[in-house]
Amino acid sequence: MLYQVDAFADVVFKGNPAAVCPLDFWLDDNLLQAIASENNLSETAYFVATDDAFELRWFTPVAEVDLCGHATLASAYVVFHHIKRNADTVNFDTKSGRLSVVRSADGLLVMDFPSQPGVAIPVGEDMIQALGAEPTFLFEGEDLMAVFERQCQVAAIEPDFFALKKFERRGVIITAPGDEVDFVSRFFAPKYDIPEDPVTGSAHCMLTPYWANRLGKIEMQARQISARGGNLTCLLNGERVAISGHAYEYMKAEISL
Repeated sequence: MLYQVDAFADVVFKGNPAAVCPLDFWLDDNLLQAIASENNLSETAYFVATDDAFELRWFTPVAEVDLCGHATLASAYVVFHHIKRNADTVNFDTKSGRLSVVRSADGLLVMDFPSQPGVAIPVGEDMIQALGAEPTFLFEGEDLMAVFERQCQVAAIEPDFFALKKFERRGVIITAPGDEVDFVSRFFAPKYDIPEDPVTGSAHCMLTPYWANRLGKIEMQARQISARGGNLTCLLNGERVAISGHAYEYMKAEISL
């Protein structure tokens, strides 16, 4: 079975679409990758039930990744709506440890993820050329994060995706204070065949501690200003971040092999 779910969306056709495939047992990795490539979405999630949780893995069209937010949110939606309808918490065991998702009464899904603060590094000419603009600050972690001072600067970026592929990180986040929310962002991961990801939950593991420190608040409203767009609530809780959003089911199908 395959579900397609729009994560961090207020309505269908917004947010970030993820494919979710519940499995009875693990298939060969080559087949998992082939299905993800055929789906051609930024992420395809697979999970297998265990005694008290689900083993969860995520694949882009070209590779498996260690952490993904929107496909975790989508997977939790599938569990709550199709597998454990009476549950209000689901646990996933992943390459990034155990991740839990709680469902609130209004359907909001709250994910418990690791906080991943970045380390400040100099803004190099290679980054300026790749983005076509000079950020105020640059941070390094799982991703590179370029900080600008205005939302309009982030919205105007037209990156050189070939140049972005050369950076030895998963992807590049660009961010700035928001006009109507606490902060906005965009995310580029062309080395994983994702030029621009519509809404990237995992990027907020790095965004949340930065903006919490800068704004002096632990709970913030965020928006990823891609073409589809998506809204997130981010809460810094020590070494963890709570990343919340809604999800909407677009499609239920069967895979023929």
